[in-house]
Amino acid sequence: MEVLSGDREQPVRQLASALGVSHRSQVSPGGKTAHIVASGRKVLMVGDGLNDAPALVAAHASMAPASAADVGRNAADLVFLRESLLAVPQAITVARNARRLVRQNLAVAVGYNAIAMPIAIFGYVTPLIAAVVMSLSSLVVVANAMRLGGGRGKTHRQQDSWRGNPSSPQFALSDK
Repeated sequence: MEVLSGDREQPVRQLASALGVSHRSQVSPGGKTAHIVASGRKVLMVGDGLNDAPALVAAHASMAPASAADVGRNAADLVFLRESLLAVPQAITVARNARRLVRQNLAVAVGYNAIAMPIAIFGYVTPLIAAVVMSLSSLVVVANAMRLGGGRGKTHRQQDSWRGNPSSPQFALSDK
């Protein structure tokens, strides 16, 4: 992890020191983009300025706050609605949990089909029973996916955001 910034050395050094990461200051927009491309890694870029847009596009994944310049918000894959950068680790946690649930759901679907298809093909169950069991497997997959949001509805999350609840996700995905 590292901080690349176009800002002066002093504030960048203080931030990087507080985070315990390396840093480079007074980096041009082209320098940020070149650094991301040259790294050869999957980079998450977080930026808020007009000069961050090329780097946001070059990164594997990118985030910008809602207060960022229009170009930065449009270039980002995910826009977080809070002013705090605490949304970044929260977004990473949500993404990891979503990946885990997707893998679980794929395993359930493959397992179900590996068992159910031969049974249905050889005629050991009636079409009605096969349809009911298929619907039940779909419900299991949907219920598992709902664990990502804790089963809370959209209205509840909107109310939390108005109360300033730091545990409610505050993200908007870009359709770039």
